Amino acid sequence: VEEVIEQADYLYGSGETEKLHQLLVQHKNSEDAELLWRLARASRDLAQLSSTSAEEKRKLTYEAFECAKRALEKNESNSAAHKWYGICLSDVGDFEGIKTKIGNAIVIKEHFQRAIELNPKDATTIHLIGIWCYSFAEMPWYQRKIAATLFATPPTSTFQEALHYFHMAEEADPNFYSKNLLFLGKTYLKLNNKKLALLWLSKAKEYPAHTEEDKQVQKEALQLLNSI
Repeated sequence: VEEVIEQADYLYGSGETEKLHQLLVQHKNSEDAELLWRLARASRDLAQLSSTSAEEKRKLTYEAFECAKRALEKNESNSAAHKWYGICLSDVGDFEGIKTKIGNAIVIKEHFQRAIELNPKDATTIHLIGIWCYSFAEMPWYQRKIAATLFATPPTSTFQEALHYFHMAEEADPNFYSKNLLFLGKTYLKLNNKKLALLWLSKAKEYPAHTEEDKQVQKEALQLLNSI
């Protein structure tokens, strides 16, 4: 197991998404939470590639969720298992409609919070809670209506709260993720602070693009900068 994990982490660091998935999928029946959450992540990363067909994307998304669920069953005190369970549950919601997505929202946030309790230095999970807050702050009225029918007290948030988490993530690990820089800029825009929006969007635009997501972030940051 140690060897496979070492190999997997090397491939992950090198951005070898397909090879990583091929390596880990051989261990899909493993009892090891560390292997299972890595397989969940690898399946999800493969699903996110633009070269992956819609049908394959759906299949991989559900497979990722099953792996994350099993990782949690094997080890409830594994921070990464909680994090990837939350991420994969959110992805599944994209295929099951807005009602399911909103219905799962509180569970998703609880898993992110538990992941942070277990690993307070994990900047990515802190960022994900920021995204959660941002989504609820930005939620259109018709989705709020759905939320009101699903919960006695529907989940709500503010851009101020989202900002708090994005900054917290940045403090935990400065410059760790292009998307965190982008969302700091976007949140300051929502709060009508153009000066700070420009600062963070410029950082996002200049962030070195290692992944497809980084390239998307650069593109969006540039569009927003041009619109200010």
